[in-house]
Amino acid sequence: MKKPSPIRSVLEQTLKGLELEAPLRAHSIWSAWSKIVGEPIALQTQPHAIRNRILFVEVSHSTWMQQLQFLKPTLLGKINGFLGEPLIEDIRYKVGKISPAVAPPKEQKQRKEEKLDRKTIDRIEELMENIADVEVKRKFRELLIKSAKVERSRKKSEKQS
Repeated sequence: MKKPSPIRSVLEQTLKGLELEAPLRAHSIWSAWSKIVGEPIALQTQPHAIRNRILFVEVSHSTWMQQLQFLKPTLLGKINGFLGEPLIEDIRYKVGKISPAVAPPKEQKQRKEEKLDRKTIDRIEELMENIADVEVKRKFRELLIKSAKVERSRKKSEKQS
C-alpha cells in the first residue's frame, strides 16, 4: 500500500496543473500590503486588481498618485521580492476610495497578550511529540496555542462578569 501524500503537496500539484499557482501567489499582496509598501503608503493606497501582470492600485489623492509614480521602480522591486519572482510587470494608479484598516476587536487584542502557564505549554508540547511532519507540527502547535489563549481569555471574561 502506498503512503498517503501530504495535503500540501497534493494542493501544490493541483494548483500547478491548473496554472493557478502564480495568480494565487500574486493575490497574496492584498494581505501583506502594509508590510510590503510600509505603513505610510498603505494608509493612502490599496491594491485593487491584477490583470495581465499589471497591479492596479487605488490611491487616496492625486498628490499621492504623482509621488507614487516616482516610487514605482522601488515598489515593483518590493512587491516582486515579496512574491519571490517577477509576477508583476507594472503598477497603474487611480484615485479611489481607500477603506480604513480594520482594527482587531478588543477581545482579539487580549488573546494576543494572553500568557500561557508552563503546564499548558508542556501539555501542548506533549501532544506534538508524535507528529513527524515539521510543517504540520508547527501549524498544529499554533492552533493549540491560539485555542488555549481563547479559552483562557473566555474564562477570565466569565469571572469578570
